[in-house]
Amino acid sequence: MANPALETAYPGIDFRRRTLNWWAQLTRVPPECRHLETEHGWMATYAPDTLYLRGEASARREPPRPEISICRDCLLSLLKPELVAYPGRVVAFEPSPEVFSQYFFVGASEFEPAGLRPEVAAALQCRLAENWGSCAECSRPARWLWVAHSEVPNLDESEQIRTATGRQLCATHGAESLCRAFRGIAEANLFYVNVPYGKSGTYLWI
Repeated sequence: MANPALETAYPGIDFRRRTLNWWAQLTRVPPECRHLETEHGWMATYAPDTLYLRGEASARREPPRPEISICRDCLLSLLKPELVAYPGRVVAFEPSPEVFSQYFFVGASEFEPAGLRPEVAAALQCRLAENWGSCAECSRPARWLWVAHSEVPNLDESEQIRTATGRQLCATHGAESLCRAFRGIAEANLFYVNVPYGKSGTYLWI
């Protein structure tokens, strides 16, 4: 059975028994959802409360929830409620389906410590300071700017980040856009996915 920390952090997720034993803990193999026994085309390492600052893990919640490996359906079942509930502002970039191996949130106060180039950090700060008005899908205030991959195919291009039109969305429709993008990617092996924290920030892919 899953340990109490897992059961509390991830209610409803059924973990593979062999990834919960002492050997898995000794070798630091993260617990895996049972779907990964047969589904190998889409998986993600979910570390919801961890931010990596130049390779060093830093918790954004105490205690941080355990790192786990899960299929796409399990990932979205955990991630979507977090996105909808997040009260801050988000600039989120649609990932490249061919090359992305991580999709992670960086708070606005940590753009440069996280390794973003100064001009990219400045462009993102400008976008977060904009008045986004109402959601393009409903009348609620927009808290997300969803930027299509076709608008910004390279996250090093600060000028494209500054000028991209994007879609202004509420948290619910922003979360739906992210989940729809993930569902549209046939295969993926993500080494790192986390959840939003702080007052504002950006979802990036590499």
